[in-house]
Amino acid sequence: MKKRYWAFLIGSWCLSVGMQAAKVDTLSVHSDAMNKEVQVITICPDKAMAGEKCPVLYLLHGYGGNAGTWLGIKPELPQIADKEGIIFVCPDGKNSWYWDSPLNKEYRYETFVSKELVNYIDKNFTTKAERGGRAVTGLSMGGHGSLWLSIRHKDVFGGGGSMSGGLDIRPFPNNWEMKKQLGEEASNKQRWDEHTVINQLDKIKNGDLAVIIDCGCDDFFLEVNKAVHEKLLKKKINHDFIIRPGWHTGRHEILLKKKINHDFIIRPGGHTGRYWNNAIDYQILFFSKFFNKSK
Repeated sequence: MKKRYWAFLIGSWCLSVGMQAAKVDTLSVHSDAMNKEVQVITICPDKAMAGEKCPVLYLLHGYGGNAGTWLGIKPELPQIADKEGIIFVCPDGKNSWYWDSPLNKEYRYETFVSKELVNYIDKNFTTKAERGGRAVTGLSMGGHGSLWLSIRHKDVFGGGGSMSGGLDIRPFPNNWEMKKQLGEEASNKQRWDEHTVINQLDKIKNGDLAVIIDCGCDDFFLEVNKAVHEKLLKKKINHDFIIRPGWHTGRHEILLKKKINHDFIIRPGGHTGRYWNNAIDYQILFFSKFFNKSK
C-alpha cells in the first residue's frame, strides 16, 4: 500500500512538473510560396498551453544554421519561455538571407516568415495576434533578416532586433552565397542596394518599431552596425545600440545632449556562439518590456 502511495505521489509530482515546463516541438510548416515544407521549432510556455494569449518572438539563425541553432546556443530557452511568458519560434531559413530571391523561386523566405509562418503560428497557438505581440530578432544573417523583415513588414512585427547582423551586405560581395540569391554584385549593383538593411531605414520613422542592435567590438560586422546606428541617429529614431567601449566614447554624451532616448551598454565580444548566448538575454529583456508596454 505504501509503495502504491509513494508511486502515486511521485507520478503526480512528475505530471505537475511536466505541465509547468515549456513544450518544445519540431514542426513541418508548408509554404505555398515555395511549394515545400519548412522545419520550424517552437517553444511554447505553460501559460500558452493553458490557454493564455502570449506574445511571440521569432528567432532567426545565421548562415549555415538551421531551426535548431538557437536551442543549441541557448538551451535554457524553454525555462526562459515559461518565465517570460513568450512563445519562441525558430524557422529554418536555409542560407536565404530571408529575402524573396529575385533569382531563385525556391527561396522566398521573406514571404514565408512574415506571412505564412506568422499566420500558421497565430492559427495553431494561443498568441497575441497583433503587431504589439510580435517581434523578430536573429544573429548574423538572421540579424540582417530580422531587421529586413520588421522594417518592411512593420504592420506585422512591432519590434526588430539584430545580434552581430550583416546590416550592409555590399562590403561582402563574395561571401555567404548571397550572389546565389541576388546575382553578382558587380553587374547587379541596384539589386544589391535594394536588398541591404541600411537602405531600408527610410521606410520607418521614430516610433514605428522597437529596435535593438547588438554587436561585439571584435566582430567583422562592427563597421556596418555602426553605420546603421549613425543613420538611425540622423533620422532621430529611438533605438538601443549595444557595443564595446572605444568607438562609442563621446557618442553617449551626444545622445544625451540631443535628448534622444537610448540605452548605453558596454560589452566585449566577437562573432561567436558564446557572444550570442549572452546577447540573447538582453534582446529577450528588451522585447519582454516591449510586449508588456503593448498590453
